[in-house]
Amino acid sequence: MSTPRTRNETRANLIAFFLPLALLAGAWGSQVFGGLYPCEMCHWQRWPHYAALVPALAAFFVAQRSIRGSLVILAALLIAVSGAIGVAHAGVEYGWWQGFTACTSTVNLDGLSATDRLNAIMHAPVIRCDVAQWTLGGISLAGFNALLSLGGAAAILVLMRKAR
Repeated sequence: MSTPRTRNETRANLIAFFLPLALLAGAWGSQVFGGLYPCEMCHWQRWPHYAALVPALAAFFVAQRSIRGSLVILAALLIAVSGAIGVAHAGVEYGWWQGFTACTSTVNLDGLSATDRLNAIMHAPVIRCDVAQWTLGGISLAGFNALLSLGGAAAILVLMRKAR
């Protein structure tokens, strides 16, 4: 039996689908057209968005309200996970804490011989996680992902709560 959608439920479902889609399009656009290649942590932020698209899309086709709502909430939680990873990544970029991946580099070249310097440079990550490739107003792409993902997830959850 099909349960009619409330306006808030529809809005939440639309945000749950189009927010990760837009953020992924922006990420891929900056990579393909802008020449900004993702580091390891950038990829980590993308995976929850890919995953969020599945339940958000499925929620458009489910008739039962409780299942539909659960799918939208699941999508919101996955979007929030991407936002949390974005916070972690932005913190590494801004130097708030040390990176915890192979794509961060804390190599100090002072006092090294030419051979050791070359070796250190050759083993440094190609795309570093601890250096923002692009910023706008001092906010990196990871920072924007954190803001948009966490804000969007909160908006989805508020709308779903109002829909009940």
